[in-house]
This record gives sequence, C-alpha cells and structure tokens, in this order.
Amino acid sequence: MTPHPFTIDEYVRWSDVDKAGIIFYGAYVRFIEIAETELFRAAGMPYGEVFDRFDIWLPRVHLEVDFAYPARLDDALTVAAYFTGIGRTSLRLAFEVMLRDSCRLTASGHEVLVATSQSDLAPRSVPDGLRELLEPFTLERDRARALLGIVES
Repeated sequence: MTPHPFTIDEYVRWSDVDKAGIIFYGAYVRFIEIAETELFRAAGMPYGEVFDRFDIWLPRVHLEVDFAYPARLDDALTVAAYFTGIGRTSLRLAFEVMLRDSCRLTASGHEVLVATSQSDLAPRSVPDGLRELLEPFTLERDRARALLGIVES
C-alpha cells in the first residue's frame, strides 16, 4: 500500500471561535486529537486496543502549531494526520488543517508521542506490531502536502 495521509472532515463550530468569529487557537487541539484517534482506528487498532495489546501509553511530549490563515465559524475543514517519523521510542505525528473547498492551509504542525511503560511511564521501544500498523500513514511532509493538494497563502 502506498503511504498516504489520513483525513477527516470537520466544521468550525460556535464553541471553536472567539468574539470575532475566528477560530480560537486552542480549538485546533480538538481537531488534531480527533484526526489522531481516527487515524489509529483506520490503521486497524483503536487507541484502547493499542494500550491493551502493547501495554504502553503514548503521552504527548511536544506540540507545535503554525497558523497560516484564520478559519471562521462554519468553515468546512479537512484535517490530515500522518507520521513523519517513528523512532526507537517516539512517534512524530504531523497534521495539516485546510479549508475543504480550496485546500487553503489554515494551520499545520506536529506532535511527538513517546511510548512508555504503563506501570512507571519509563520510555519503551515502539512495538514492531504498532510500527507495521502505522506504516501506511508514514511519509515525508512534502509528499503528504502534494498528495493533499495544499495551497499555501
């Protein structure tokens, strides 16, 4: 299977905007979390199963977001998530948020998740079985953006 970004569609809701009707920066965290959760489900293993099967947690240790264009109330968005790297103990998950109709980028960034033991939160190797599941969603950022047809302002 050729690697590709995972996407979800979402709308900017009333609870996502400030008084000016522009998306509040913290709302992007919700979009990222939904895309991440659904990516794992699309890979064949919902988060709860990942934790049970591999006896790990995947806490976030880093989140970085760049804002490119202000999404507004009721804008239809596409949120893409994909892995740009799977290290010995960590996963680097990139995301792109764009206006659905124009593919105009509104925000992009990445987060780093670390595989840890459930008992003491000590770093653990990313399980081989998890690597295999995530491989179809692992690609370089430029390739992902080309596949998504992203238009940067």
